[in-house]
Amino acid sequence: MTQTIPSAESADTVTGDVADLPSGATEAPQVSAVPAAESERGILMSEAALAHVKALRDKQEGDLCLRVGVRQGGCSGMSYMMDFEDPSNIGEHDEVYDYDGFKVVCDRKSLLYLYGLMLDYSDALIGGGFQFTNPNANQTCGCGKSFGT
Repeated sequence: MTQTIPSAESADTVTGDVADLPSGATEAPQVSAVPAAESERGILMSEAALAHVKALRDKQEGDLCLRVGVRQGGCSGMSYMMDFEDPSNIGEHDEVYDYDGFKVVCDRKSLLYLYGLMLDYSDALIGGGFQFTNPNANQTCGCGKSFGT
């Protein structure tokens, strides 16, 4: 199943909860997300994450898509995985989300754990990199790369 997500020109803003902020902070950080229709959640990506993934893909050979999934392991029981792969590997049990021509693929079993995931990217010197905000996780590791449900 392919779902088309509109261009970033009409991006929604996703905000965090003020209760989750470091002490002394008064405003939740705003993450500009590439919007999806209300009925389409799947895997969401911020504009920063999409731009960084596209830049990484451009360094690879071929027209690759991004596969996102989970595997057993990590401090909290399950860990996130992301890798580029050839679109010919997309199977009938995969969900495909189209971000202005860039495909994000997730197998349905992983999607049970990732549905509604927001993938963000920060280039901060400390704590930078990809960040996963998973509404299905009830515990996460301090590194942010593994979770439990």
